[in-house]
Amino acid sequence: MKYENLMLRGLFAACLLVCTSVLGSMLMAFPAAAQGAASGSVTSALLASPAHCALPADGVICPRLPG
Repeated sequence: MKYENLMLRGLFAACLLVCTSVLGSMLMAFPAAAQGAASGSVTSALLASPAHCALPADGVICPRLPG
């Protein structure tokens, strides 16, 4: 009986450690896109792009007019 309790406590401690480390890594991780946007190079590229045919909120791409 004592052996089973020791095994269950060890398993609980291991699971708690794994869950805590996974939760901590999810909360502390920064995606590569957020790191690139923070540098300012993406914002300057977006400001330099033409805005006459921007993608609307519904996702339909406007056609290019010849000329």
